[in-house]
Amino acid sequence: MSRSLAAIAALIPLLLLAPGTAQAAKKPATSVTGVLNLNEATPEQLKMLPGMKQAGVQEIVAHRQKHPFTRIEEVVQLKGFSKKQFDKLRPHLTVSGATTLKVEKTRSKGRKKPQKQ
Repeated sequence: MSRSLAAIAALIPLLLLAPGTAQAAKKPATSVTGVLNLNEATPEQLKMLPGMKQAGVQEIVAHRQKHPFTRIEEVVQLKGFSKKQFDKLRPHLTVSGATTLKVEKTRSKGRKKPQKQ
């Protein structure tokens, strides 16, 4: 019995640290503003889109080399792009004009900014 009490007592500090440790491992929240021209954006700019993976970047680049995009809806026809993903990206996509996409880190709720003294 005393062994199990000692084991429980040893685990309590680890359990108390777990929420803070898990939170520190999360990526910082980001906010995306502006638009991205599917026909002219660099692979680095394409990667800035929310949820965009390297395979998606390669699909877009390969498609536009053969056939430039005439409508943003054409993205759904590419391998790996669902209607749901397109709906998330829609506000940030264009097929003409300059790419103005910017990604900014945002603070998570509940964390207060340290005050300067």
